[in-house]
Amino acid sequence: MTRVGEQAVRLRSGDQGTIGAEDAPDTRWLDPDEREAWLGLLRVLARLPPLLDAQLGRSAGLSLFEYTVLSMLSERKDRALRMSRLATLTDASPSRLSHAARQLEVRGLLFRAPDPDDGRCIRAVLTAEGFEAVAAAAPGHVAAVRDLVLDPLGPEQLRGLREANERILRRIDPDQTTRPPWLAAPEVSR
Repeated sequence: MTRVGEQAVRLRSGDQGTIGAEDAPDTRWLDPDEREAWLGLLRVLARLPPLLDAQLGRSAGLSLFEYTVLSMLSERKDRALRMSRLATLTDASPSRLSHAARQLEVRGLLFRAPDPDDGRCIRAVLTAEGFEAVAAAAPGHVAAVRDLVLDPLGPEQLRGLREANERILRRIDPDQTTRPPWLAAPEVSR
């Protein structure tokens, strides 16, 4: 058994030992700067969505996910997307999107209908009330995004954030399946 395997057995058995450099000699461990950057990103990923969710809930009665669904539809000329494409754009499982779409349908903000180009597929279609809801929610959401994310950054930091996001996305979404078609292509150096 390898040292890491032995460590895993000890951890499963309740031994609270830690895995260190000697336990996995081929691992490229994070240096202090890398560790700080990684843990900072995890903190942002943990704290930012609930803050945006709370703002949208207070001001518009929408969750961040519901707002994202509605805003993706509002960006389309026909205000419609296949549910499968909407799931990809919002990084949602089909069941999560279906549940949210059902709730938004009950509220009259969207409806689902067969795709006229392929009746086997279902489209989500934004209603006039849905467009009004997302338009009314947008100013508060944009103000929160500015306050929490954009305003603390200078122009160079914002450019750096955008470039870092694009470099990471090239690794985790190389086919750019989550990039909305109306979003400009990135101009990032390799």
